[in-house]
Amino acid sequence: MFKYLTLFFLYIILLVDRVCLSIKGENMSSLSILCNAAVTAGVVSGIIALIVGAVVGILVYNLLASKKIGKSKSNAVKIIEEAYAEAKSIKKESILEAKEEAQKIRDEANSEAKERRGEIQKQEERLDQREEYLTKKETTLDTKSQQIDNEKSLLENEKLVLAEKLKQQDEIKIQMTEKLEKISGLSKKEAKDILIESITEEAKKDAGILVKQIEDNAKEKAEDIAKNIVVGAIQKCATDLSSEFTVTSVALPNDDMKGRIIGREGRNIRAIESVTGVELIVDDTPETITISSFDPVRREIARMSLEKLIVDGRIHPTRIEEIVEKASKDVERIIKEAGENACNDVGIYNLNPELVKILGRLKYRTSYGQNCLTHSIETSIIAGLLATELGANVLVAKRGGLLHDIGKALDHEIDGTHVSIGIDLARKYKESEEVIHCIHAHHGDVPYNSIEAILVQVADAISSSRPGARRESLENYIKRLQQLEEICNGFNGVEKSYAIQAGREVRIIVKPDQINDNNALFLAKDISKKIEQEMQYPGQIKVVVIREKRFTETAK
Repeated sequence: MFKYLTLFFLYIILLVDRVCLSIKGENMSSLSILCNAAVTAGVVSGIIALIVGAVVGILVYNLLASKKIGKSKSNAVKIIEEAYAEAKSIKKESILEAKEEAQKIRDEANSEAKERRGEIQKQEERLDQREEYLTKKETTLDTKSQQIDNEKSLLENEKLVLAEKLKQQDEIKIQMTEKLEKISGLSKKEAKDILIESITEEAKKDAGILVKQIEDNAKEKAEDIAKNIVVGAIQKCATDLSSEFTVTSVALPNDDMKGRIIGREGRNIRAIESVTGVELIVDDTPETITISSFDPVRREIARMSLEKLIVDGRIHPTRIEEIVEKASKDVERIIKEAGENACNDVGIYNLNPELVKILGRLKYRTSYGQNCLTHSIETSIIAGLLATELGANVLVAKRGGLLHDIGKALDHEIDGTHVSIGIDLARKYKESEEVIHCIHAHHGDVPYNSIEAILVQVADAISSSRPGARRESLENYIKRLQQLEEICNGFNGVEKSYAIQAGREVRIIVKPDQINDNNALFLAKDISKKIEQEMQYPGQIKVVVIREKRFTETAK
């Protein structure tokens, strides 16, 4: 039995020694070594316990049979092997857990350290930028401060130099005054009084000479001034408005009439257009047909023909030709009567009959909405009145005014301006050269050779430019008045300005504290020059400057 116990102890010693060698041979961390030592200690403790148990069992059961001893030996060996396997398994698990825990701790530490380094780097960058900005700002402030100091120093030096120069000038002025008083033998006050008296006498003398010259010029030009006053008064005359619009459309009783006027396959409308020489426009406009033609006489014939056809009701090519022929005769009669009535209105009775017919055609001619025949009659009457007042040839002025726009009656048929056409017509029908010159010069195309031509031009301007005479004239008239008042209000010292007499006169009220009597005269001249330079207007514009200063006190 002792033999077996000795072998068992030797086996235990060899087993412990093997465990220790395995522990020393492995390169493990402190945690792993501790785990292995614990496992080994447990194994050793277990083994010692088993040994003690075995010894105790052997002593207690020494008397048992040898079979039981062999069985116990086999069990002990089995228990030792199981304990060794369990210790090895525990060792592996402990090593793996320790490695995983250590790796997790290292990863967390690295991540936290990386975030911390990033934040620190960002803070360092912001601090660097702030420091650079502050450095630049400090440099700029230093530069500006230096510049201000330099400028301040320069200003102080200049101030001192200026004060010194002013002092020197005062001293020189005093010395010069003393020398002058010594040389002249007069005091400063006495010399001043003598100078004022001398200048006053000279001014009075010049003023007297100027007044004499003005009176002489006034006497020499009295007649011309009177004529201009008369012309200006006539230019302000007001007559009835003569604005009208050309009728280019025909009203229909119903839309079915459009179909009858067009006819089968358009034969009726083609017949009307071919006979009258106009173009009929039939569109979606209800109960209306538009007539288009550059010839106002043809347009009038077409209008009268359509109205008669609508009333008659029989619309076919043959009937159209008959109606158009009758309408043409009616229009010719109306034109002749209009020309004759115009001649009778102005008192001209020896005009060529063909020229009378051409003059009557102006009844159907308009310019900016103003009837040309009415305008010609008005121009002739005004020109005759002007000629009567000024002692000019009344007959020439009237004929020139009546015929000045005669070319407009044929300007759609003959090439050229209405002035050139009118000159050719006047020469063709044996009008005098004075009348032809009035026609030629009424727009200022050539220099005026007679007062009658000027009067015709003035009468033409009066008739066409007065407010309401033409569609565009009213708007231009308002703009001209506004421009006139704006020009006057643009001068310093002007309180208010009013355009009156249809823009022929402007009255300006000035501030008496800023403009004296002498300045008021120059202000009127300056305003007149500016009006002449910046405005286009017929006739003359009178500029009146009013300076009034009132002193008010209340009696109690």
